[in-house]
Amino acid sequence: MATEGFKRKLTAIISADVAGYSRLMGEDESSTVKTLETYKRVFSDLILQHRGRLVDSTGDNLLAEFVSVVDAVQCALAVQKEIQSRNAELPETKRMLFRIGINLGDVIEEEGRIYGDGVNIAARLESLAEPGGICVSKTAFEQIETKLPLGYEYLGEQSVKNIAKPVPAYKVLMEPRVTVAKVKGESRRVPVWGRKALLTGAIAVLIVTMALSVWKFYFRVPPIEPASKEKMAFPLPDLPSIAVLPFTNMSGDPEQEYFSDGITEDLITDLSKIDGLLVIARNSVFTYKGKSVDVAQVARELGVRYVMEGSVRRGGEQVRINAQLIDASTRGHIWAERYDGQMDNVFVFQDSVIKKILAALEVKLTPDVQKRLAKKGTNNPEAYDSFLRGWAHYHRHTPEDFAKAVTFLEEAVKQDPQYSLAYSALALVYWEGAERHRWKHLDVSYAEAKLRAKYYLKEAMKAPTPLAHAVASQIHKRQGRYQEAIAEATQAIALDSSDPIGYRAMAEALIWSGNPLQSTDFTAKAMRLDPHNSSDYLDLLGMAQFNLEQFDKAVESLQGYIKRNPDAEWSYLWLAAAYGQLGSKQEAMSAIKSFNERMERIAWNYMSTLQGVEVLSLSDQKDADRLRKGLQIGGVPLGNEPVAKATMLISRTKEGHFAVEGAPTLEVDAAKALLDGGTLMIDVRPDAFWNRGHIPGAIHLPDNEVFSRAWLSRIAKEDQEVMIYCEGAE
Repeated sequence: MATEGFKRKLTAIISADVAGYSRLMGEDESSTVKTLETYKRVFSDLILQHRGRLVDSTGDNLLAEFVSVVDAVQCALAVQKEIQSRNAELPETKRMLFRIGINLGDVIEEEGRIYGDGVNIAARLESLAEPGGICVSKTAFEQIETKLPLGYEYLGEQSVKNIAKPVPAYKVLMEPRVTVAKVKGESRRVPVWGRKALLTGAIAVLIVTMALSVWKFYFRVPPIEPASKEKMAFPLPDLPSIAVLPFTNMSGDPEQEYFSDGITEDLITDLSKIDGLLVIARNSVFTYKGKSVDVAQVARELGVRYVMEGSVRRGGEQVRINAQLIDASTRGHIWAERYDGQMDNVFVFQDSVIKKILAALEVKLTPDVQKRLAKKGTNNPEAYDSFLRGWAHYHRHTPEDFAKAVTFLEEAVKQDPQYSLAYSALALVYWEGAERHRWKHLDVSYAEAKLRAKYYLKEAMKAPTPLAHAVASQIHKRQGRYQEAIAEATQAIALDSSDPIGYRAMAEALIWSGNPLQSTDFTAKAMRLDPHNSSDYLDLLGMAQFNLEQFDKAVESLQGYIKRNPDAEWSYLWLAAAYGQLGSKQEAMSAIKSFNERMERIAWNYMSTLQGVEVLSLSDQKDADRLRKGLQIGGVPLGNEPVAKATMLISRTKEGHFAVEGAPTLEVDAAKALLDGGTLMIDVRPDAFWNRGHIPGAIHLPDNEVFSRAWLSRIAKEDQEVMIYCEGAE
């Protein structure tokens, strides 16, 4: 292979494979593959914890590189000890042992892969290692001999294929011992004067060797560069910035993923309460979950200086958690923390970690922040565990997982009736269940889903969390109460300045209230906190740009959002209007077709005509007119539906009007006759519609709230006929 133009570097290399792999596969292929995948994850996680990079993992082989030989050897020791511990739980015939070779050598790097003599020597040393053992080259040995409290056994010079000179090799004895050299024959006796001369010469050589080693280890430019400000994807803020990577599940049980994820999220949440920090959001850091990543690369991509990583191992009520904080600008460790104990003390560990982070970053806490940190969601380990399980299901965002989330979250509030965060999560799941057309999966009606969302939100507001305020903002916005929505979003941001959900809620409320320019600032903040998912906020940016009459930019933003969220029906509507305003009728009609197809899929027919613009209840009439004009230019028909419809009960049909089997659909004249005859009218439209106009004498019950016979008996006379209407004339 020609090497011109390729990057060369000096690096510490680990090469590992499974001893007796073919035999294990022949005896039990399925069990062997399962064990191998588990042990590979162990290997990969420990490589990351020791600042290494997993280069390749094919079959039973692993190849990794490290800046430091010390890190490489310590990683290898940790791997062998961890695997030894896990093997003790397996039958002897199922145990899997790795052989590990370590070399310090020159390699060629191409597209993340490494090649050359340095790799070949590490592979040869791997084959020399005993099962469960470690073998190092002389170049590696010289770097660790005086730095690690281990013993070594010299194995002599070993021939390596395609390497001209033999390679001296050493066996790592894994425990503090005296280094042993294998010598053939009897040593020649040296005279006293000769011994003195040799000793003097040896001391001189040792001093020179140590000086060279110190220079190579501490002062040479490392082959993997630290994260520099110039290479950051985003400018570093003036305040300390941090990303908490997903803690690795070391339990060997995929069912425990929810717990390691929960520990990560709790640390992110606590750090987000602190005004003097920029903390990257959960959704962005979780894009690294299960991947072999380099800390400096993470810092560059997220635009942060500090990165925290760790692992969790849980067996029953016993928990082991390791955490470390790294300054990516220097690749230096600031501190490391380890917890071994019971589940009911895990909250103490979390408090300790937060305090150490703040001390390390020299962040001073205000009395308000101290109070926020002191407020724990629950002190009940069972309720905490149920919440984590439910929250994990919510984040999978499937209809089936929404239902499972409810089960666990409701169990959490049963176990701790004061668990405000669990109530907040329940409110969110039910509200999104209604808004995302998933109420059937929750085994409730649309109206019941919204009613439950409001009930759980009311409970959450007894000790409000940032999430509760964000959900409240969404509900107010949906019902046209924009100032209330803005107030709730303000509270969410004040309590958690690093959670993008609060900024998204604020941006939405500002757009619908007629303040698109101001909304873009909050959208930008949400995107900065969640950089790997910034396209998930392009719908907000596109709507704001449309209202600012930046139609070209609106098309670009909305297309970007739809590319990531192809089923987001409402974005097609705004895209169609933007194309219409640009005079691109064909593209507008294509967008409205996509919109109608998605609305029909959920049996709704809100916007196939211009008349449907009214349902959006935009606060600024100019915004509504601009949207209507864009759709009209794009070819959307006016529509010829009756001015008003009313029925005894309300349900949507594909025909675009309300009907219930056995209940009549009434025109205006017929509805007026009923009203004149003493029928009680109940208006279930959103506030914005009610405020614009309503049937005189009607009672307003917004948002299709469920009501009972007892409620009706308080507002209606006995035997009085009751009419419920929606989307009637103003």
